[in-house]
Amino acid sequence: MKEVTVEELQGMIERNEDFQLIDVREPFEYEVSNLDGLNIPLGGIVIEADKVSKDKPVIIHCRSGKRSAQAVLLLEQQGFDNLANLTGGILAWKDEIDPEMDVY
Repeated sequence: MKEVTVEELQGMIERNEDFQLIDVREPFEYEVSNLDGLNIPLGGIVIEADKVSKDKPVIIHCRSGKRSAQAVLLLEQQGFDNLANLTGGILAWKDEIDPEMDVY
């Protein structure tokens, strides 16, 4: 499974690279803090796979990296080959990039 660090993601954002960011946490978690990604909870990721881009890189994240890793595996089984898991999730983003971010 391809992994992306929060530092790599920050660089992609700063360079305005063309990619899709998907947050697989639940809506109540997304409301506490998010990175402006598309919110598709893990439980619906296969059902809503049509919302996941196939023609550009897709970074998937959650709180810690566990649910997003599951989402990557599920989507790879559906034929996706353009996915990466955000190592450490939003907790790593808070630790490394934005210490002011609210997390639970």
